[in-house]
Amino acid sequence: MHELCKIFRFDAAHTLRREVDAEPSRRIHGHSYRAEVAVRGTPDPASGMLIDLGLLDRALATLHDRLDHHFLDEVADLGPATLENLARWIWDRLAPDFPGLARVTVLRDSSGDSCSYFGA
Repeated sequence: MHELCKIFRFDAAHTLRREVDAEPSRRIHGHSYRAEVAVRGTPDPASGMLIDLGLLDRALATLHDRLDHHFLDEVADLGPATLENLARWIWDRLAPDFPGLARVTVLRDSSGDSCSYFGA
């Protein structure tokens, strides 16, 4: 069993309703995010690859384009722009094409926060 990971980064703005630090969170503000996508399985004996990284690169580029320098409050089907919802949103778009998808982790390195989603 192997696990292959790919990382992409994006910067985006959002608002958030919170109990703590409520006022700053309600104002439009932004973060730098890092998303790590992990696929698990057994490499194909002929190619030696678990998946073709070129295919994963293309899928992640599409997601990057939908998130990077966007207002996350306006991203369709995301809901409140939490780490939890971002991880699930990325998963939902990758899972149909990558059956070995094992984990999506979204991180905000500046604050040390992260959330991983492992599917339903």
